[in-house]
Amino acid sequence: MNAPYDGDRGQGTGGAGSSGGPPGPEQVPPGPDPYLQAAYDYDPYRAQDLSAQDPVGEALYDRAAHPPPPPGTYQQPHPLYQQPPAAPYAPDPRIWAQTPPPEPGGPSRHLPYGDDAATTQFVGVDDLVTQASAGRDEPDAFAHLFRDQEGPAGSPGPARPEPAPAPAPVAPKSGGGRASGLLKSSAVMAAGTLVSRLTGFVRSLVITAALGAALLGDSFTIAYTLPTMIYILTVGGGLNSVFVPQLVRSMKDDEDGGEAYANRLLTLVMVALGAIVALAVFAAPWLIRLMSQTIADDAAANNVATTFARYCLPTIFFMGVHVVMGQILNARGKFGAMMWTPVLNNIVMIFTFGMFIWVYGTSHQSHMGVQTIPPEGVRLLGIGTLLGLIVQSLAMIPYLREAGFRFRPRFDWRGHGLGKTVKLAKWTVLFVLANQAGVLVVTQLATSAGKASGRNGAGFLAYSNAQLIWGMPQAIITVSVMAALLPRISRAAHDNDPGAVRDDISQGLRNSAVAIVPVAFAFLALGVPMCTLLYSSSGPEAARSMGFILMAFGLGLIPYSVQYVVLRGFYAYEDTRTPFYNTVIVALVNAAASAICYVVLPAQWAVVGMAASYGLAYAVGVGIAWRRLRNRLGGDLDGAHVLRTYARLCLAAIPAALIGGGVGFALLRALGDGASGSLLALVCGGIVLLGVFVVAAKRMRIEEINGMVGMIRGRLGR
Repeated sequence: MNAPYDGDRGQGTGGAGSSGGPPGPEQVPPGPDPYLQAAYDYDPYRAQDLSAQDPVGEALYDRAAHPPPPPGTYQQPHPLYQQPPAAPYAPDPRIWAQTPPPEPGGPSRHLPYGDDAATTQFVGVDDLVTQASAGRDEPDAFAHLFRDQEGPAGSPGPARPEPAPAPAPVAPKSGGGRASGLLKSSAVMAAGTLVSRLTGFVRSLVITAALGAALLGDSFTIAYTLPTMIYILTVGGGLNSVFVPQLVRSMKDDEDGGEAYANRLLTLVMVALGAIVALAVFAAPWLIRLMSQTIADDAAANNVATTFARYCLPTIFFMGVHVVMGQILNARGKFGAMMWTPVLNNIVMIFTFGMFIWVYGTSHQSHMGVQTIPPEGVRLLGIGTLLGLIVQSLAMIPYLREAGFRFRPRFDWRGHGLGKTVKLAKWTVLFVLANQAGVLVVTQLATSAGKASGRNGAGFLAYSNAQLIWGMPQAIITVSVMAALLPRISRAAHDNDPGAVRDDISQGLRNSAVAIVPVAFAFLALGVPMCTLLYSSSGPEAARSMGFILMAFGLGLIPYSVQYVVLRGFYAYEDTRTPFYNTVIVALVNAAASAICYVVLPAQWAVVGMAASYGLAYAVGVGIAWRRLRNRLGGDLDGAHVLRTYARLCLAAIPAALIGGGVGFALLRALGDGASGSLLALVCGGIVLLGVFVVAAKRMRIEEINGMVGMIRGRLGR
């Protein structure tokens, strides 16, 4: 910039050279300041529109339609400014940062501060926006300030003329770049998750049809559930929450792209899970007793359950390998494999149990139990169950090779951060432990009640099947809604904006409630025809009992969904301790209420009471989590708005459930609880329930229904 004028140094009030008093004999009164003489008499912008100086308007300004005016339009600057002579083409005040016309040859004296027109690059808003992401590595933090004066070697001086770059080849359309890739990955993951859940549901139908809902079915269900519980308690929780972020970080920071860290992690997991599998197979009888004292006390049931467990327990190894391989692919931008390979496991198991039904018939036809199931049948089901997880894990290998990853066992675990990573997983492990402790209590009580009742469909398998149906709307609706809102919640929490966090959580609660509330009342009204249709192959008695359990689960879907949304607020603040304490409370309430139901209710209704206790436990957990999150956000969680929405939705759903449920039960009583009667009762009752709910909701003017309809139309592309 120009050097300051010497005449203004030491002058002015309070200046360094001002004495503040009258001039002495040796002082000469200062003359008039030349900078203050007619400094603002000439204002070329005074008569112009201020909007023409807006950079946003400049970005849309058509320069070709407005060429610079001819020279001599504006008067020369006042000579007291001592600026360089004006350019032959005066600037147009309507244009911001106008590119000057070409300068004459030789050193330029027509640009500010003596810049050389041959080396100075003028850019506009469009160029700044489009070139913002194309950064260069600079030698120091201020190099970009004089980048336009650097020569080819980085030294100041006139730049050599460079040849015009060749036109870049036109790349094929990618559907919108990074955003379209994210949407495509999300669509692949959502489709894989949906197909996996649907095939998993079909798998549960086939298992129930093959083994029934009595003691034999409970024995297999416990043996099949045991590996998952052990995996989550030992490795699964920490692997998903702590090791995977470390894996992603190493892939970004390490010179080899994190391949060495991934090999160490995969080797460590394989060794640890191999040791766990060996111990679990040896301790299978004790583990069965830990899961169900009732089955362990029955010699035939204990023998069948132990045999099933020894076939299923090796799947712990393949669960861990599958998760690590999937996360390695996710870190490399490959999301589909982890969501779609579980479908292979479900297909293998469906085929295995289908062969069992083809050979021995359904449970309703063969009346097979723990005393009569042949060893060949146990072997067939055990091998098929193990084979499903093996196929699921091996299917990841081609995707890993395509991503450029080659597994090489590495045992140099020390000094690479794995020990510190293990310490970070303590809260997640405690979280999982508290959750599984509640499951363990319910498993013990449900199997005992099922055997004591002497009826099919009153044990743990019936409880698991009803819970599987009940949890599907949560996975499809609430998780989908929060998948769109969670990045915004996390961003708002990172920016310390509690108001935005509150608004997004309120929006998630209200949008999901539009679908969750009527579905919960639909389970309450139509649970029996739903289960008699789906589980008719296990016998009418077992299917009807599962329907009553589903009805008891029904309304608990509302607090279960609310709990999921509220806990996302704590996770957005990277708070895992509060969800742990909340889970402990839910597990304790669930275990205590289930024990009371087991003692007070008749054996055939004990599991129904346990299903209702599950929703009660989450209602208590929601009350505690809500208060804590409200305090975290400064005492406001938009509770009045949310409560009003849920209350109005429930008021609209109550008459819908009464009328739709009445129609369904009337048709079920008139036509019987066979497959055709159950289908007609479910379809007619569901249509009536939905119609009454929509009419009542429109009369009550529930605004969130419009938001949900808009979201569905957006996902369908309409």
